[in-house]
Amino acid sequence: MKKPYLIAEIGINHNGDIDIAKKLIKISKDTNFDAVKFQKRDIELVYSKDVLDIPRESPWGNTTRDQKMGLEFNKNEYDQINDYCNELKIDWFASAWDLNSLNFLDQYKLKFNKIASAMIVDINFLEAVASKGRHTFISTGMSSKKNIDDAVKIFKNKNCSFELMHCVSTYPMETADANLITIDELKKMYGCNVGYSGHENGVAVSLSALQFNISSLERHITLDRSMYGSDQSASLEPKGMKSLTEAMDKFILAIGEPSVGKILDKELPIAKKLRAHIK
Repeated sequence: MKKPYLIAEIGINHNGDIDIAKKLIKISKDTNFDAVKFQKRDIELVYSKDVLDIPRESPWGNTTRDQKMGLEFNKNEYDQINDYCNELKIDWFASAWDLNSLNFLDQYKLKFNKIASAMIVDINFLEAVASKGRHTFISTGMSSKKNIDDAVKIFKNKNCSFELMHCVSTYPMETADANLITIDELKKMYGCNVGYSGHENGVAVSLSALQFNISSLERHITLDRSMYGSDQSASLEPKGMKSLTEAMDKFILAIGEPSVGKILDKELPIAKKLRAHIK
């Protein structure tokens, strides 16, 4: 069994603080994740003026605009993220939520793009992402079969490498809603690699997903689940990140190779001792 590509979804759990972002990047590297992922939005495009003007108390002010702007990194922060990830030798990329943000990310020459579950229904956006030609992770949360069909058709027509990521868009997700068997169904239907993007508490469901030979595994991460933010409660803290990667290594090691009839050298002295009475 091949180890899946491990993505630590920082998203907006940095709360607009580049120092928190850097701590999460370092923890991701130290716990053997392959990449960190962020979210990029042009607030004025993603949200209407009416929504942005709604009163909302947050650490950054008392309107939804204040809250959204407070969570958004600008070029200066992304330059620092790019430099720091290069220094640590860990991949990074981001899920863009609009065309401006998608084009903004081009300047960093990233390996990957990501279609967030919310964006899979936007045909024009899918066309634009597929036109970039970068390998793309496509999350399938909140999606009908037609939504997935349309996305796959676009990426195949554009000759753009992609993989689907089975996802349930609840925060945190209840275990009974995971339906991991869907991973195999997606593989059969679309003939592509399939990963898992999890929003559950703990690591058990993510580890269970390994039995379906997932190509990638994405989990939200945080310094502390009690921090401000809607994604924090569905995120892994550093201890959980370490538990996941260590348990995953053991899981894959334990799967091993077919060995019917093979006696390990380590077993030979045990067999001699325990079978000594048999003539």
